[in-house]
Amino acid sequence: MLSAILALLPAIWAPGAVGLLLAYYILPVLLDPLREIPGPFLARFSRLWYFLEIYKGSYEITDIDLHKRHGSIVRIAPGEYSIEDPEAAKIIYGHGSTFLKAPWYSGWTPPYPNMANLFSDSDPHRHAFQRRKFAALYTMSSMVGYENLVNDCMDLINQRFSELAKLGKSFDLAHWLQCYAFDVIGDITFADRFGFLDMGEDKGGVFQAIDTRSAYSTFAGVFPRIHKIIFPWLPKTGGYGYVLEYTKTQIAKRQGELRDPKSSSTDGPPDIMTKILSAHEADSEKMTRQDMVTMCLSNIGAGSDTTAITLSSIFYHLIQHPQTMHKLRNEIDTAHAAGTISDPITFKEAQGLPYLQAVIKEGLRIHPATGLGLQRIVPNPGMHLSGQFFPGGSTVGINAWVAHQNTSIYGPDASAWRPERWIEFEEQGRTGEVEKYFLSFGLGSRTCFGKNISLLEMSKLVPFVLRRFDFRLAEEEMQDGVWATKSRWFVKVVDFRVRVSERMKEG
Repeated sequence: MLSAILALLPAIWAPGAVGLLLAYYILPVLLDPLREIPGPFLARFSRLWYFLEIYKGSYEITDIDLHKRHGSIVRIAPGEYSIEDPEAAKIIYGHGSTFLKAPWYSGWTPPYPNMANLFSDSDPHRHAFQRRKFAALYTMSSMVGYENLVNDCMDLINQRFSELAKLGKSFDLAHWLQCYAFDVIGDITFADRFGFLDMGEDKGGVFQAIDTRSAYSTFAGVFPRIHKIIFPWLPKTGGYGYVLEYTKTQIAKRQGELRDPKSSSTDGPPDIMTKILSAHEADSEKMTRQDMVTMCLSNIGAGSDTTAITLSSIFYHLIQHPQTMHKLRNEIDTAHAAGTISDPITFKEAQGLPYLQAVIKEGLRIHPATGLGLQRIVPNPGMHLSGQFFPGGSTVGINAWVAHQNTSIYGPDASAWRPERWIEFEEQGRTGEVEKYFLSFGLGSRTCFGKNISLLEMSKLVPFVLRRFDFRLAEEEMQDGVWATKSRWFVKVVDFRVRVSERMKEG
């Protein structure tokens, strides 16, 4: 009798299991009030489609294609949507918005509320409180005080390019641009370069560690509940541990210097860490030790990647478009001959070169550093966006790659490289309108804190290098003669092979 019952169990369980699966996956789709919104079929049932598309490494292109096929609203996961609409951007990201950051951002921080950073924090009140602590440190007037540190790093990259020019061998330009960005951010943050520009070596495997941690955070954010389980088991050593320990060592060193000013060997304006540490010494409850560590790590992790990616975009497109290169160089050479710019150029002088600024903006537009949507939670009871009502709790967001292809904002040639469009916007009085849909640094109260550092680095390095060197693609070493990129959160260049030659002697 028992054996007969056991034999029947699969026949009983199987229909029940199928029924449960149907109830779990199918019923929510059938009852979904937004079931008419188009998108990939599998994205209706599971977040796995989204996960796998990101894993492929070109999600930003997938998102652009989805909007071309389906219009301004596309489903990318159950209850989650990608939107392409300038008016929706004002509602979602504008100052005073009640849209909170989506759970995806939790993957970028330890799963403990008191350790959230400015990028990942979903609590608007805590975020505003934390942002006020650091805002004065990142103003452009504060950044200009660090120009000499940037100049020192530019001198080093000048030496490295001169050496590479004599060797005549191809090299990965993106790597050297990241070395530059990393050493600058190290100097500004700690008054101490990491030393990547000395030999081009990735000390302690820092670059790889940051890439690995970014990939983890990106994927963990897709399934944020799993992040809480996995995070305690992540390795605390390796490149990321190197940066963490380096940060803690620098803090301890500077604490000693503050207590004994005679021991300090730092000239010029105090670095960011010293300013934060001074605030901590004045009021340790308001500016905690965790604040110091978190902010310094954020500077390093995000500051180097975003700047290096945009610099790579600028140089790549200048090389690919000789007429643009010629026009920019003519502006730089003419200004230098007239004595209106120094050598090295100052940030203020760089602001007076309209075509240089147009090239930088176009580099930011055509290849934004981030390749996923800036996802937010629709507040209760819901909101109309792009002609569609979204119930409270829905997740929506706009991808900078998608937004920057909008022809109503950027013109019919929005998919093409053309810096002149920014000068035309200025002449037409449209700059303000366009920048409301310019997402390279985010929008509203969540605009990237390091924006001014990045603009300072780029505005100085591009004219400095172009006055001295010629670049050409090492096409034989690049598939189809074009660069390759890999997207997780950051859309990073995989291999940007070039050869360099000296254009002119200094002086």
